[in-house]
Amino acid sequence: MRNKSICGLVTELGGIFVPRKMKIAVAESCTGGMLASAIVGDVNASPIIDRAFVVYSIDAKCEMLGLARTRVEECGGVAEDVARAMAESALDRSHADLAVAITGFAGPRESDEEVGLIHVASAAKDGIRHRVLHLGDIGRTAACEAAVRVALEMAVDHAKKITVAPN
Repeated sequence: MRNKSICGLVTELGGIFVPRKMKIAVAESCTGGMLASAIVGDVNASPIIDRAFVVYSIDAKCEMLGLARTRVEECGGVAEDVARAMAESALDRSHADLAVAITGFAGPRESDEEVGLIHVASAAKDGIRHRVLHLGDIGRTAACEAAVRVALEMAVDHAKKITVAPN
């Protein structure tokens, strides 16, 4: 991923996490691992990854993250509560200090989906945060890159507010 703003955010995130010995977990659906790839692609930031869940399908969301199947099926896996649950579950199923989740419809349109609707959530012991994106039909790559950028912005902001116990 060569997007300069994404690279800069990864560098900033690593600069927050590495000195504080913090770890991050990610749970990705529509981005299919792009967030994790952006982080591990930076040699200085890569040590911050604890684990990454690529949960593209409904089955993966339910089996790997323990989400309620009825709810995930009801919304096609794309809703605020699903993103929040993904982040919270990734945090609970890892040794991370912060977890970030992305789920959405990047396109092309299937049935009545809102193409470009993406939910991003971050979770830490201090709580869960959420942002919703309404990007429109800007293309899969652009939508996924926008989601990764927002996820990194949220992670940077949230990480700055986390109190980590000294080792």
